[in-house]
Amino acid sequence: METEKTLLEYQDEVIKLMIDNKCILARDILVEINNAVDVAEILEDVIQEAGIKEAVLLFRSLPKELSVEVFSFLPVEDQLAIINAITEKEITSILEQLAFDDFIDVLEELPANLVDKILEKTPKEKRHEINTFLNYPDGVAGTLMTPEYISLRKDMTASEALEYIKKEAYDSETIYTCYVKDKGRKLVGIISLRALLVAKDEEVVENIMQEDYIAVNVHQDQEEVSEVFKKYGYLAVPVVDNEGRLVGIITVDDIFEVIEMEATEDIERMAGVLDSSKLEYLDASVWTHFKSRLPWLIFLMVSYMFTGLIINHFEDMLSKVLVLVSYMPLLMGTGGNSGSQAATLVIRGIATGDIETRDAMKVLWKELRISITIGIVLSGFNFLKVLLIDHRGFLIALTIAVSMLCIVTFAKVVGSMLPLIAKKVKIDPALMANPMIASITDMFSVVTYFALATLILGL
Repeated sequence: METEKTLLEYQDEVIKLMIDNKCILARDILVEINNAVDVAEILEDVIQEAGIKEAVLLFRSLPKELSVEVFSFLPVEDQLAIINAITEKEITSILEQLAFDDFIDVLEELPANLVDKILEKTPKEKRHEINTFLNYPDGVAGTLMTPEYISLRKDMTASEALEYIKKEAYDSETIYTCYVKDKGRKLVGIISLRALLVAKDEEVVENIMQEDYIAVNVHQDQEEVSEVFKKYGYLAVPVVDNEGRLVGIITVDDIFEVIEMEATEDIERMAGVLDSSKLEYLDASVWTHFKSRLPWLIFLMVSYMFTGLIINHFEDMLSKVLVLVSYMPLLMGTGGNSGSQAATLVIRGIATGDIETRDAMKVLWKELRISITIGIVLSGFNFLKVLLIDHRGFLIALTIAVSMLCIVTFAKVVGSMLPLIAKKVKIDPALMANPMIASITDMFSVVTYFALATLILGL
């Protein structure tokens, strides 16, 4: 288990054993590994290569404690596949032992009739808590949090607090940070396990707790929550309601999933793909890919139709100086790439919090200087190339050079400003990336090129 190669060897061996109907030997290998994350990865491959029937057989053969932990690390689609293949009694047994946040995640994906059956067998107090969590809208802090945390009273002594932590530790998501509440459940402070360990036994929690803490609201967007984790480097953050009452905590492992999901969403939008399903590429159907890709392509196709209309408008001029056509891809491509460069860097800056909408003028001034500098270099290069290598004449070389400078400057300014404008009007900045920038700069490139050609060449 020291290298990736070793894990791959285990995967191949387990899959071969399951195909050969040697479940006990395969089970023994997984028990020997005894790492839930690695076992879950191997089980995923068994589902893909040997089939769900064999995977369920192997899953059932695992020790109960290991199987529950492995289940929590499986992708949602594999969890559902296993749930659909086992009995209700087995489902209930697994779910009862899952961490509360994992339990909620699974319930959200299950059919309503099965959820109702599970809730019927759940104690009334826990059922109310589950329903509260299930009713939070998608994408907010409430859907990420867990109620399994250590809660202390401010009048406890350090020794009493440590004793209480020992008693509650097994059922808590984390014990490294504890949360101090008053009688009305309002969060009044936090205290680290380290602070309790080094404090004198008789020291009162109220005297050593931190009253200056960071908390998030239960309805706060999950992307904003992830920014809190990235900014402060916390392992856990308390979640409070509108009255400041502590309702749960969010741990860093749940935020990793949010960061990955948000990054995937941004990448897809920057590539002109509308929000796709949560399925991986190979698991999503052709129809799913079709729906997520087609709308944006239609929009871009229509925009390029306008570019075609502009070219048609200058048809007479092109017929007189046909050589101008050969430089259109060069100018349009450079413009699109220049705009995409600026857009990508600004979108990244917005995502990391380095750039805010109030920085628009700073960004504009910087991109103006960058674009003019780059534009002069590219224009000079192309002027010499057209004049000395292509032998097209001074005026055509000048037309290409001036067009290049104008197009690069425009593209970089637009590429840097559109994401900031999008953020200002509450639109995802990633939507203003490569495809959008390319279509805008292409239209501008054609108009600028032909207008300058008309002016300089006197056409």
